[in-house]
Order: sequence, then C-alpha cells, then structure tokens
Amino acid sequence: MDRVTFKGFAYGAIAAASYGLNPLFALPLYADGMGADSVLFYRYAFGLVMLGVMMVVQRQSFALRRCEVLPLVVMGLLFSFSSLTLFLSYNYMDAGIASTILFVYPVLVAILMAVFFKEKISPITMISIALAFTGISLLYQGEGGQTLSLTGVALVFLSSLTYALYIIGVNRSVLKDMPIVKLTFYVLLFGLSVYVVRLKFCTQLDVVSQPVLWINPVCLALFPTVISLVTMTKSIHYIGSTPAAILGALEPLTAICCGVLVFGERLTPRIVLGIVLILVAVTLIIMGKALIHQLQVRVIHRSHRFPQH
Repeated sequence: MDRVTFKGFAYGAIAAASYGLNPLFALPLYADGMGADSVLFYRYAFGLVMLGVMMVVQRQSFALRRCEVLPLVVMGLLFSFSSLTLFLSYNYMDAGIASTILFVYPVLVAILMAVFFKEKISPITMISIALAFTGISLLYQGEGGQTLSLTGVALVFLSSLTYALYIIGVNRSVLKDMPIVKLTFYVLLFGLSVYVVRLKFCTQLDVVSQPVLWINPVCLALFPTVISLVTMTKSIHYIGSTPAAILGALEPLTAICCGVLVFGERLTPRIVLGIVLILVAVTLIIMGKALIHQLQVRVIHRSHRFPQH
C-alpha cells in the first residue's frame, strides 16, 4: 500500500470512528437531565463556531447566491430533523443499535433514487435491501421474545430517511459544487433554528450543570461534526468516494463498542448477526456498481478466450 492510499484509509477510518462517538458524548448529558434539543443546540452552536473559524483561516467567502438560500434552508431542516430523531431514539433503545439502523441510509438512497429518479434497481441492490431489512428485524426481535421500542425504531428510521433525502437533495441541487465546509456551516446555521424555536427561543435551554460536563457538547461539535467532516473530505480526495464510504461501517461499530464498554449495553449473538447483515447490505450497495462492472469485464474476457462456434 503506497503512502497516499494509506493516508486515504487512515482519514476514512478516523472520519467514520469520530462520527460514531455521538453516543459517548450525548448520553452523559442525558444522564445529567438534559433534553435532546438542548444537547443538539450546543452541538450545532459549537460546530458553527468551529466551522466559521475554519472558513476564516481558509479565507473562504461567506457570501451566498440568491438561488442557494432556499435549498440551504431545506437541507438545514432535513439535517436537523435527522439529528433530532436520532438523538431522541437514544431515549428508547441502545445507542449502538440505533446507530446501526441509521446506517441503512445508503440503501434508502438507492430506493429513493429508483422511485423518484427512475434509476434501475440491480439484483445486488435488491439483495442489499433484503439483507438490510432482515438485519433490522433481527435487531427488533430480541432475545426471549423481547422487542425493541417501536417508537425508537420509528425515530431512527426517520433519521435515516431524512439523511438519505439530505444526501440526494445536496447532490441534485445547486449546492453540489459548494465547498463542503461552507455547505456544512450554513446547514448547521439553518438547522440550529429548529432548536431555537423548539426551546422557545432558548428560554427552555437546559444549562450544563457541572463545568466538567462542558467537554461533552464541545466534543460533540468537534468529533462527529468538524473532524469527521474534514477527514472524510481528505479520505475521498486520496482514495475516492467508494472506499471512503465503505469505511463508514466503522460508524455503528464505534457506537456499539462505546455502548457495550462504557454504558453496559447488551450484545447478544442475535444482535451481532443483525449488525453483520446490515453492514454487508450497505457494503454491497456501495460496491454494487464496481462489482457488476468487474463481472461484466470477466464475462467479456471469458467470451473472448472461449469464442462460441
């Protein structure tokens, strides 16, 4: 492996693992009595400051074209709703399992692209969809007949769906060529308005009760937002979007490890199987086109080696 490729994989691993740290910094704030809206208000506010500083250091312009404002507002609302429903789901289910179900968003992107943009669903995509929903069903039906909270599953599925819509919206709008730091800055800015309104213009904002706990909202902004964003961008630059996306499998794995090791969440064979099926499904979705292309190349190569008479 050359140095450039190694850097790409290293940055991709850091990006995915840092995004999976959401539960590590959110759950202590929940334990302190803070609500999801307040946690996300701090995350978005600190993230805005960090990204704003990055833009100033990089001498990026804050100016927007008129045609970019409305799409940014819509994307900000979608991104914020995705964050809110994910963080609310932590109140109903283990954070590791929630993060795994969230990871089906590439499968949902494939389904939405087929429904609304008439993209053809390949056999690999259909297999991936079946694997993903089989995995979710295994997670839902726990040991001894116990099931996950239907409310929690619905919330995290909505989070995955709105994130899929966000990805499609960015890539199918005037925002697709906007620098990623600038795009994320304005997405967080407009997304922050959701929590300002839900917190009655911050009159119901929960205050961090202990100075030591301030590390959690700062780290929520730093690791899952800024570091994840910057390192993922660098990873795509070095090794391309497909390998970088495959490394995203470390997101739910990191969240699961945090849940089991730090918060004592259960990890049964059934849950492990469900997680593996979801990760395989997403990997197939990401690699599907490349796999089909390789198969076609091999078939053509064999047909040339063994011509029909």
